Amino acid sequence: MSHTVHEKQKLINRVRRLRGQAEGLERMLEEEKGCGEVMHAIAGMRGAISGLMGEVIEDHIRMHLAAENLTQAERDEGAAELIDVLRTYLK
Repeated sequence: MSHTVHEKQKLINRVRRLRGQAEGLERMLEEEKGCGEVMHAIAGMRGAISGLMGEVIEDHIRMHLAAENLTQAERDEGAAELIDVLRTYLK
């Protein structure tokens, strides 16, 4: 993913926020917080992960499917990678 270098800090910041959310969720469980509070934290994490995946998918599409300088074989490979990941992600 060398093409993510220009977005590297943005992606790292998202991952760090996710780490903070996971640590917060762990504390909530240790402190036996209410189910509603825990479910909201989990939903927030899921949204954050989906947002991160959306950013990476968008970058992949722009660099491996839509870039003007790609051959059809490169586009086919990029599409196959994306399809494989989406099948796994959506399970």
